[in-house]
Amino acid sequence: MAKHDQRSKARRRMPRRQRLFLTSAAVVVAAAVVAWFAYRAVANLPGQQLADLGNQHIPTVETPHAPYNSDPPTSGPHLPYIAPWGVHTRPIPPELQVHNLEDGGVMVQYNCPSACPDVVEKLKAIVQGYPDRVILAPYPGMKTRIALTAWTRIDTFDQVDESRIKGFIKAYRGIDHHKKG
Repeated sequence: MAKHDQRSKARRRMPRRQRLFLTSAAVVVAAAVVAWFAYRAVANLPGQQLADLGNQHIPTVETPHAPYNSDPPTSGPHLPYIAPWGVHTRPIPPELQVHNLEDGGVMVQYNCPSACPDVVEKLKAIVQGYPDRVILAPYPGMKTRIALTAWTRIDTFDQVDESRIKGFIKAYRGIDHHKKG
C-alpha cells in the first residue's frame, strides 16, 4: 500500500517549473494589488503635499530659523509647546501652530480683511464638532480666505466648504508626526 500512495502522490505533484511559474504569478498579482491600493490611498488624500522641513524646536518666536515652504506653514522649526485646541480669536504665531500640526492637529485659518462674521460662524460651528486636535484662528495676510493645514499638507480656498473641511480634518487629525529616534 505504501508504494501505491507514493505513486499517486507523485502523479498529483506539480512539476517544479509549473510551481515556480504559479508562485511567481501569485507574487506579481499580490504586489500589483498592494501597489494599487497604496496609490489610491495617496491619490485621494486631500490638500497639496509639501516637503517635510523637519521638527526642530526653537526657544522663542523671535529665534531665527529657516523659512517655511508654505504660508501658513505645514512643518519646520517650532516652539516646544502647543497652543490650546479649539477656537481662537487672535492669530497663532506660525512657530507655535507648527507644533500643533506635529502633534496630529489640523489648523483651520481664515483671512477676512473687511470682517466676515458669517464665514467665522460657519467655521466655528465645524471646528466645535471636534473635542481636540483642531484649531480655528484668524491668519491675516494670507492670499486666500481659508487655509487648512496639517503636517506637510495644505488646502486653500475662498468659500466655506463644509464637506471639504471635514474631509481634510478626517484625513489628518490625530496623526502624530514626532520623529521616532
